[in-house]
Amino acid sequence: MTLHQRYDAIIVGVGGTGSAAAYHLARRGKRVLGLERFGIPHGMGSSHGHTRIIRLAYYEDPSYVLLLRRAYELWRALQSRAGEQLLHITGSIDAGPASSWVFKGSLQSCRTHDLPHEVLTSAELSRRFPGYQLPYDTMAVLQPDGGYLVPERCIVASVEAAQAEGAEIHGQEEVLGWEPVGDGVKVVTDRSAYAADRLVITAGPWNAKLLDVLEGIAVPERQVLAWLQPFQPDLFRPGVFPVFNLLVDEGRYYGFPIHGIPGFKFGKYHHFEEVVDPDLLDRTPRLEDDAMLRQFAARYFPTGAGPTLSLVACMFTNTPDRHFILDLHPDFGQVSFASPCSGHGFKFASVIGEVLADLAEHGTTRHDIDLFRLGRFPRRAHRPRDRVPFPAPRAAAYPSNGQPTTLAEHDRAAIRPFW
Repeated sequence: MTLHQRYDAIIVGVGGTGSAAAYHLARRGKRVLGLERFGIPHGMGSSHGHTRIIRLAYYEDPSYVLLLRRAYELWRALQSRAGEQLLHITGSIDAGPASSWVFKGSLQSCRTHDLPHEVLTSAELSRRFPGYQLPYDTMAVLQPDGGYLVPERCIVASVEAAQAEGAEIHGQEEVLGWEPVGDGVKVVTDRSAYAADRLVITAGPWNAKLLDVLEGIAVPERQVLAWLQPFQPDLFRPGVFPVFNLLVDEGRYYGFPIHGIPGFKFGKYHHFEEVVDPDLLDRTPRLEDDAMLRQFAARYFPTGAGPTLSLVACMFTNTPDRHFILDLHPDFGQVSFASPCSGHGFKFASVIGEVLADLAEHGTTRHDIDLFRLGRFPRRAHRPRDRVPFPAPRAAAYPSNGQPTTLAEHDRAAIRPFW
């Protein structure tokens, strides 16, 4: 196969994170090629769905807040450049029992970083926002800077900004493999072959198929979202309905006001705990998906629990501790990668694009990413290869490979704050 042009950096996967990385590298004067196997944008991975939550209070770990502050700055700069609103502020609710890690973690992050916030009881929350009807023992943190991003438009804005800075973006071109060549890399697709000084991999659920060091660490999971027709739509508009993260007896859920398409949108983290192969994902919503989500809405958001309007299947990519992975390849320093995953990554895409540009350009970054380094996970000694062969093999579904079939088997440990 003829080797075509050489680039300063090739980015594999032009979703939320990859598009941001392309923009940041291109505006630094780098010759950038972005390769996306689907369209731009697309609904096959994890960077779609009309709305994605952004929140400054962060129960997962207070150390995320510094990255979030920069993410907000970069989203606002991007929307100014694009000339359209990408970031919508509604306030955010993090709620659960008073002793729960969701409530306590959110409150701790607000106190640690001196974030404006209010603590509300369930009754106070319902009076303020009548769409919420939560259990009497629920406590909530209301943080006014929370809201949502419009992911498809964010990707378009990043891609257009990257192109304006000279980046070359290819859709409908699948990467079959890559290998180190001296201090650079060679990348082979189903259309051509390319060389570059640096390789950035941001392929979401397909990351582990392109990076052997992520096998068994970045694990895709089937997820389903619902949009229901509210009985009282005015209670679910952006001005009167904050985005939420909610821990209840049935599990942990998240939701949004009406935006983009009709309906009150929400989902459950780790929906049915189905580990999947991203190439074999069942994208058809099932009756049991609808039933489980509707039961939640009927109990906690009864005025929003009208007829089902839409159900959409997508994917999370989970790590064992549910934190991101941002790092250089342990063997090939010219390769960097990101898995901002486990269902809470899109909001960080703008700043992780900056982190990846730093790693590609300098091998280090001004941002503190120690929490997200790959080295926190033991490296498997039996890995048989140090690169993806040409062409990359199509892995069978996880069950036939002897991998865990549910997240319950893979890892049931809840995230806990580190304080």
